[in-house]
Amino acid sequence: MSIFLDSELSEQERDKGNAKFVIIPMPLERTVSYGSGTGNGPAAILEASNELERYHKGTEPCEVGIYTQTPIDCEGPLPQVMARLADQTKAVVEAGKIPVTLGGEHSLTYGAVTGISKALGEKIGIIQIDAHADLRLAYQGEPHSHASVMNLLTQEGHSLAQFGVRALCRQEDEARKERGVFYKDAEELVTQNITSVELPVNFPKHVYITFDVDGLDPSIMPATGTPVPGGLGYYQSLSLIESALKGRKCVGLDVVELAPNKNSQAWDFTVAQITYALMALTNE
Repeated sequence: MSIFLDSELSEQERDKGNAKFVIIPMPLERTVSYGSGTGNGPAAILEASNELERYHKGTEPCEVGIYTQTPIDCEGPLPQVMARLADQTKAVVEAGKIPVTLGGEHSLTYGAVTGISKALGEKIGIIQIDAHADLRLAYQGEPHSHASVMNLLTQEGHSLAQFGVRALCRQEDEARKERGVFYKDAEELVTQNITSVELPVNFPKHVYITFDVDGLDPSIMPATGTPVPGGLGYYQSLSLIESALKGRKCVGLDVVELAPNKNSQAWDFTVAQITYALMALTNE
């Protein structure tokens, strides 16, 4: 099994007991609706991470430790799969650590957030980078679809802030208004070169970051199932998250929807770099 940043970690930094970050690979590919390949995403990210530098913007985030778990079993009904991930993220948070789930399709966020919420005994805030709102009631008859994951989580009382959306249906637009979703869509962010946001004062202090790589523009991230033009830039997306985290504590994160292209490892490396950059932001 591959280990995140394996080539750079010391024995102490990769020790489960010492590690602040716990990597949970989840090769889930069940409800993809266009391009395929998300099931290969976690392995590609782990492999590419070995080419990363441990030094990032003046710090070494891995000094606090990164432990990589065995992949989640994604066989069986989706509710059971989500429960397996929820058990894992719950245990990680109860141990005082931060779960980092590598996808796989975006539907996995439901399981990850559910476990963290149970561990904390409270509803949390979700910061979402995405080309899509993922607020459909169901997609192709599946309520646990990647296109419905934020619908389930907001229904259960979690708060949501979305950045980079540029493809949604009328029902999703109405759901945003009904549930008080905070959002800055891609057209506004990109055309006005916005790199900083301020969340509402009543947004939860405990937050979860979910980074769907299709939130990035296809010119820098074509290796995803549903690439949509007009997306965010690499630095812009990370800057938006950094500003949204001010005054708040990240209790978990995921990076999802990479569909590796065998003809280029550049996109795998980009996603590995984003994962490590997000760890750096949560470690500040």
